[in-house]
Amino acid sequence: MFSEEQRVGVGTFTPSDPKSQDIADLTGSIDFSSITEYGSESDPRAYRFDGELNKANRGLMEFQEMLKSDEKFLWNLLSLSQEGNFKAGRFALISADELVIAHTNENEYQAFIGNKKNEALQSRIIVMHIPYNLRVSDEIKIYEKLISQSDIRNVHLAPHSLWATSVFSVLSRLKPSKKQGMDLVKKLRIYDGEDVEGFNQKDIKELAMEGEEQGEGMSGVDPRYVINRISTALIRDEHACINALDILRALKDGLSQHTSILKEEKENYLNLISVARREYDEMAKKEVQKAFVYAYEESAKSLLNNYLDNVEAFCNSTKIYDPITSEELAPDEQLMRSIEEQIGVSENAKKTFREEILIRISMYARKGKTFGYESHERLKEAIEKKLFADLKDIVKITTSVAHPDQEQLRRINNVMDRLVKEHGYCPICANEIVKYVGALLNR
Repeated sequence: MFSEEQRVGVGTFTPSDPKSQDIADLTGSIDFSSITEYGSESDPRAYRFDGELNKANRGLMEFQEMLKSDEKFLWNLLSLSQEGNFKAGRFALISADELVIAHTNENEYQAFIGNKKNEALQSRIIVMHIPYNLRVSDEIKIYEKLISQSDIRNVHLAPHSLWATSVFSVLSRLKPSKKQGMDLVKKLRIYDGEDVEGFNQKDIKELAMEGEEQGEGMSGVDPRYVINRISTALIRDEHACINALDILRALKDGLSQHTSILKEEKENYLNLISVARREYDEMAKKEVQKAFVYAYEESAKSLLNNYLDNVEAFCNSTKIYDPITSEELAPDEQLMRSIEEQIGVSENAKKTFREEILIRISMYARKGKTFGYESHERLKEAIEKKLFADLKDIVKITTSVAHPDQEQLRRINNVMDRLVKEHGYCPICANEIVKYVGALLNR
């Protein structure tokens, strides 16, 4: 809090309809009720110094959508920035020491700098380009906030719906990187803090600098368009629940109705919607297949321990003790490779990968931590994919049968229950995703 001596002025000016804009909102106005008391409109006591520039003196004024205002408003800013004063009605110039922060959109700014009449003010403006958000996790928060303030806040959004939507939005704002092996999806993931094979978080700074030079984030889909299309998906389908496919379909349909999107941009956006759909497909398959795994964490832990026993024996050139037969066996190369191949570990790289796992285990042991299923991101992915691969046929058969038998029906119901209780689905979207994944696996 500021004391009386420290308090600074703060003002906010938002232009109204150009036809009804009044300069008094910026500089103050005459108090007609006091003219009879003071006898003249020119008497300072008959003037209300309540304009935003007055309020912000010795402080800060925010000028919202500056370039939507009438030219006469900009003339005051020219005098303010050049001479440190502004004109208020019939009075002498008023000294003002304040900072004006204004914002506008790209198109209006380009029109402004293209007009020669604006050169004087343009030379007194410090321009800061504010790009669209480039992180999927932050984009989701934007949509969650907008939805919470809208009429669709009571509609159930299936899990990953906003994630898939955000993937498309962010992809539309990214620029291709010159880095070898760095495509837009990898760039999106690394920007969002994920580990990407062949790259690490140290690459973010280099990618960000490269993107800034390319104007990354200064174009692409804006959140308002996305929220409008989510609303359209809801109205069109009249459902109490919408999923990622509903939103992506609405986004696709809306491109032909968006008059400002050029043909080349439309083709690019259609391609990016397909990319977001593929990313969602992988997420959906993973979710449903995980729900099919009985006691998933226990299964993953058992497979992990088996793999680690064999890796330790391989790296130390020892044998594996079989507790059932009491035999000493060579490390199970087939088991280890069946897991490692899930994440593309080659035959030549397997030794390095296994040694890396042992180093990670040792590091955890020194810190008094237990190495678990989620302690190594790539190994976690490999374990999941191996479990899913083993279950793929079961999932395909169970989800594709038109008239499931009692056992198949029990499995489907168990999957639905897990999706609802553990993953945030409602009965409607749980049923839809199970059917959808079944169709994907049977292609």
